[in-house]
Amino acid sequence: MPKSVRRTSPGTAIAAIVLALITLAAATVLFAPHLLGLQRTIFVAQAIPFRVPIVIGATVLLFGLLIAIASSRGARRLLGGVAIVLTVFVVASVGLVASRGIGDPNVPAEYSAEDIRVLSWNTRGDEPGSPAIATLAIDYGADVVVLPETTEEMGVEIANLMAEAGSPMWVHTRTFDEEYRATSTTLLIAPDLGDYVVVTDEGDTGTLPTVIARPLGTGPTIVAAHPVAPTPLNMDQWETDLEWLAGLCAGNVIMAGDFNATIDHLVGLGATDSNGGSNWVTLGEPAETAYDFGECVDGARATGNGALGTWTTGLPPLLGAQIDHVMATSQWRFTGFEVVTSVDRAGSDHRPVFAQLSPAYA
Repeated sequence: MPKSVRRTSPGTAIAAIVLALITLAAATVLFAPHLLGLQRTIFVAQAIPFRVPIVIGATVLLFGLLIAIASSRGARRLLGGVAIVLTVFVVASVGLVASRGIGDPNVPAEYSAEDIRVLSWNTRGDEPGSPAIATLAIDYGADVVVLPETTEEMGVEIANLMAEAGSPMWVHTRTFDEEYRATSTTLLIAPDLGDYVVVTDEGDTGTLPTVIARPLGTGPTIVAAHPVAPTPLNMDQWETDLEWLAGLCAGNVIMAGDFNATIDHLVGLGATDSNGGSNWVTLGEPAETAYDFGECVDGARATGNGALGTWTTGLPPLLGAQIDHVMATSQWRFTGFEVVTSVDRAGSDHRPVFAQLSPAYA
């Protein structure tokens, strides 16, 4: 006699569909939150910077499901759809991370007088100390040093040490609260770049200061950016800060600092370009053709370093969040970039980022 066929009960089928749909919704939010306009909303904004840890967790869960499915026909009926969704999510996420670049550090040994070298480091309230910061800036031949959470006093000490080493710097600082070092942002600019003046009548980030230095000559505007972090109580201010900074990224601009945002958060804040303003998935698309922020391109993404985390130094780079950036408008192209890991124990919870920019049409 023929064997009886076990049919899936309606209850099991419904449960399987519901579980698969829930998994699909969660995967969509984590992989492409911009599709639902959720990239700058609470909880999602805090989760999406950590793509690789999420992928690792999803992979572990997937293996557990596959073991259960292999061991039980009932589990296969109930969890098969979930396993398929997780498989697609893991593969797609790995592809996205790889497309942004898992590390291509490049510090050219030689560069021309027209190139500009930028070093940005959130010092967590002067923590590394002036000798460590000055040494790093000298080692990288920095023409511009962007130092969120760094006081004017520390900036002057750094500039004096750099001058002694033959690399003089002008110091520009804005402070919101003299009693709290983290509310200062300091910008150092080499005299060789020409004369600059700090402007204060174009607005500002709301909680932590941003320094806007306009050239008196023909050089780029240099912006030392520091929007507030997206904590639950600061979500509105964080988004307002990012929108204002995106508006500054127009014309001839180099912007660097602690953005407290990854390029996932910035989706929708890039100016429209010839490719329709796509500033998110870059598979098969030259990185230089899509604006990430206003009219600016992110140096890490453009150079194959876009998946390396700058915060926190307590995690390996691939597991961290890349919230520190160097960006530039189309007058510049990135010819060098590095997420610096050599000072992970210097006292700050942020890694410095270095970028070399060359004139785009030279």
